[in-house]
Parts: sequence; C-alpha cells; structure tokens
Amino acid sequence: MAANPFTPDFASLPTTLPLFPLSGVALLPLSELQLNIFEPRYLNMVSDALGTGRMIGIVQPNNTSTSSKNGLYQTGCAGRITIFNEASDGRFLINLLGVCRFDICSEIATIRGYRRIATDWQRFKHDLQEEETTIETAPLLKMLYNYFEFNNIQADLDALREMPGPRLINSLAIHLPFAPEEKQVLVEALDLPDRMERIMALAKMSLATRLSSQPTRH
Repeated sequence: MAANPFTPDFASLPTTLPLFPLSGVALLPLSELQLNIFEPRYLNMVSDALGTGRMIGIVQPNNTSTSSKNGLYQTGCAGRITIFNEASDGRFLINLLGVCRFDICSEIATIRGYRRIATDWQRFKHDLQEEETTIETAPLLKMLYNYFEFNNIQADLDALREMPGPRLINSLAIHLPFAPEEKQVLVEALDLPDRMERIMALAKMSLATRLSSQPTRH
C-alpha cells in the first residue's frame, strides 16, 4: 500500500502540540476520529492548528493515579486535520487521521485557553511504518463475531475483512466500547501484534463477564 503523501516523516513531526484531553476517547495511527468542536478554547485550538501544520494531540485525563502531575495519561496520539467544516452555529466539525503516538515531556504556558505540550516521539518512530505492516487478522475477526453478537453491536464483518490489518486493528481499538483505562492500555501497546492481542484479551474478558451473568438454565 502506498504511503499517504500528506503524512509527515519522523524528522518533520512538531516539537510542540496543542492538546485536546478527552476521557474515553483515543486515537491511533491510521484510525480516524470525528470531533464536534464548540468550546471557545478549542475553537481557538482548531483555528491555530489549521495555520500551523493541522496537528492536534489527543490524550485521556488520568483520574486514577496520584502520580500524574498534570492529570493526564502521559502517552497520546497526534492526529492531522484532514477535513473541517464551519457550522452556521459557530462550531467546527473536524476529522482527525492518527499519525504517531507521543509521550508528554512538559506542559507549555499558553494564552489562548487550550493546553500545549512539548512532545517526545522517539518511542513510537515505528508508528509511521504501520501502514506497510502485514499482519494476520483472522483470529481477531473470528473472535469478533461472538463479541459483536453478545454485545448487540451491529457491524459489517465483510467490510471489516476487507480492511488492511493495521487500519482494522487500530480502528477497533478506538471504536470498540472499552472503558477509558482499557483504551489507554491499547494506546500504549508496543506494536500492532501486541495491540491485537490486547484487543482480543479485553473482548474475551467482556464475553466471559456477560456469560457468567446469564441465568443458569435447568
């Protein structure tokens, strides 16, 4: 598959990012996220990003750890604005395409209301080559059939089978109804095989929980 010509190379990734903290929302390379922007500070963020590389960092708040100095998980993913629309009521409707994960180095003072960070991309340099990765997803797809059925999720399995492995795995990771801390586990997975194994483990736990809660038939 040809590389996206609009995706920056590793050396061109920005040293700072505007930050959009969202609980229960994750982004990963090659996955897409649609956002409805209406708060004034985040309208500022999108306006500024559109003029400076169109990159925004998505990260989850961390409300479970007392060691988090800034109230955030320290690993997120940068997305590039690929589509944006101005709504008549003053909102931005944007589409983000995941580019590369980052670690937060430090927070930077701002005057436009939204948060900014200094970024460290080094651990995730391989994210930029994920689109070229070949990975066998048959075990994942087989497991998903039962997962979707037990959770009453309507999904086009034929369409999922047609998706390239990297896009399938990362799209499932951000769109399946996992808890925020479970989504973070997937964001922090080492690589695609590790992320696929974690998705399967989480889905199997969900299935086991639902099965154990069903009444016993005599």
